[in-house]
Amino acid sequence: MRFLHTMLRVRNLDAALNFYVNLLGLEEVRRRVDEKGRYTLVFLAAPEDAPAAKAALAAGRRDAPCVELTFNWDTEDYGEARYFGHLAYEVDDIYAVCERMMKGGVTVNRPPRDGNMAFVRSPDNHSIELLQKGKPQPPREPWASMANTGRW
Repeated sequence: MRFLHTMLRVRNLDAALNFYVNLLGLEEVRRRVDEKGRYTLVFLAAPEDAPAAKAALAAGRRDAPCVELTFNWDTEDYGEARYFGHLAYEVDDIYAVCERMMKGGVTVNRPPRDGNMAFVRSPDNHSIELLQKGKPQPPREPWASMANTGRW
């Protein structure tokens, strides 16, 4: 398992980038604009981590460790607690990890239907994203037909 990123929701992307890049000194290493989903993701790395994050991205791996700024284009009041989004971990076998979690009494809030991504919550309700290392696994039951449960 490898730590990937922490996601933070931001209300004003320009103000957030000014804070994290210009004032704090992080570097933008990747940006994803999703017109259909109406959001922008900006991944930032500390100066000493930026070369490794960029090299990982160039090699087809996820860039890590990073802070992911998520800017939803439509206004939404997240409340103070929802501005922290989630921790993300890359795992060798997403199905095995989700099965272990379920056997341990954890609800898989967003099952890995796509063989690539799942979400669970800690006992304190912190959202944890699990991402399959490398390419997604082929869809597999019971995961492929599981519905989302609760919030992730």
